Amino acid sequence: MADEKIDELDFHILSELQKDGSMSLTIMAKKLKVSIGTVRNRVGRLLGDKTIQIIGRIDPGKVGFNAYARIFISVKPAKNIREVAKHLSVLPEVSFLAMISGRFDLELNVQCRNNDHLLELMEKIQQMEGIHETETNMYLKVLKIAQPQLDLVKDLWVKPTVADNRIPK
Repeated sequence: MADEKIDELDFHILSELQKDGSMSLTIMAKKLKVSIGTVRNRVGRLLGDKTIQIIGRIDPGKVGFNAYARIFISVKPAKNIREVAKHLSVLPEVSFLAMISGRFDLELNVQCRNNDHLLELMEKIQQMEGIHETETNMYLKVLKIAQPQLDLVKDLWVKPTVADNRIPK
């Protein structure tokens, strides 16, 4: 679906899956008033083109991850940013990794068992070739973790259907 826009039905399927990723396709089809085959095909296409991934989200604190932190990293020389990012991306503690603008080159979120585990990880990262400087911020209490709100981009992706009487932008 790289060149296709998400239509109204795709949008509703994505919305339902965001609310309950374990919802049966039969229940979803009834709720959306379409056939089970239609929902199965749409979900299959959305999975196939990587628009969605259906995973189980865990509460890190409930399973033993008690040290959650954000680490900013400066890489020298700058031409090594992608190579350093590649090495960081395979660390099992890393749950988020991005190239960023500003004083630092990379930002990562890490989830560790405890502070000792976090210190070991920080030492490992600081010893990596190309790491010039790091700054670590501990998350003391996570107040919200959420998926993006689809309604914020609906108008960018949902193409009008014949019944909409809307003129495409």
